[in-house]
Amino acid sequence: MKLNTPRWWYTREARHGRVARTLLKPLSWVWAAATARRIARADPVDPGAPVISVGNLTVGGSGKTPVAREAVRLLREAGIDAHALSRGYGGRLREPTRVDPAVHTAADVGDEPLMLALGGPAWIARDRVAGARAAAAAGAQAVVLDDAHQNPALKKALSLVVVDGETRDDEWPFGDGSVFPSGPMREKLRRGLARADAVVVLLPADAPVVDPELMAAFGDLPVHVARLKPAAPPPRGPILGFAGIAKPWKVERALDAAGAELVDFAPFPDHAAFREGDLAFLADHAARRNARLVTTEKDWFRLPPEWRARVISWPVKATFEDEAAFQRLLLSSLSHWERA
Repeated sequence: MKLNTPRWWYTREARHGRVARTLLKPLSWVWAAATARRIARADPVDPGAPVISVGNLTVGGSGKTPVAREAVRLLREAGIDAHALSRGYGGRLREPTRVDPAVHTAADVGDEPLMLALGGPAWIARDRVAGARAAAAAGAQAVVLDDAHQNPALKKALSLVVVDGETRDDEWPFGDGSVFPSGPMREKLRRGLARADAVVVLLPADAPVVDPELMAAFGDLPVHVARLKPAAPPPRGPILGFAGIAKPWKVERALDAAGAELVDFAPFPDHAAFREGDLAFLADHAARRNARLVTTEKDWFRLPPEWRARVISWPVKATFEDEAAFQRLLLSSLSHWERA
């Protein structure tokens, strides 16, 4: 979803964005009812391979794609031929397509599938059933489905919900609980958690522990904690950062926490298509500060080819506090699917 994410979505105090919340509330009721009706009426399909769904309950910004990539890695490490599957948001290709970073661009398949393809076989398809069947036909022993907790088309062996665990400055992962567009929720918290088998709480690298109040919101669901850590240190010397993700302010915080010499930071809308004028302005601003341009791995894939040599990609990865336990959860879901 391409939008400037309102900061007040993630505040717990109703006074923030009060007028907007009130005006948008009727649309939220329609959205929530339509989502619930679509899920209730679905007849999930078995595509021929177990499906592990990695989704979330909010509109972007939870870190589900790094978790999906780590799930693929852990399954493949255990000898399972796991393939990733994404809708391919932002790409022009609609039919099931195996992603090749050497051939495809973000304009073809979207940015997140290119990230997933760096860790193993990855597919895109607007029709998730067709995409999962294509992966299974190609030999996938497990399909890791990125961003489909609210998509009921496929029968799922495991449904994981990824939650942004950062709670600070009155920011809360679910805001005041309002459903889009008056808040960040894709559906009501209770409904979303009722279909989940486990929760992954993704913390910043420098966060001490998970907020106990947040943990209590998950009830009896198993919770696995991971941290979003830099895959490499930030570049030395002055840098000018920019990002077009759901919560760009978190990239700025992460660069600061990693010790970057950040001279400025420019936020863009989620999935922004960077225009030549925007990039030229950033490059000129960086040159005046004797700084280099740095962006996220996801944003880097959306840059025009001629700009990629001029911008440094700063990748991050999801690192689980108990990696062995998370891997056991993944493998257990496959064995249960086989017995069923």
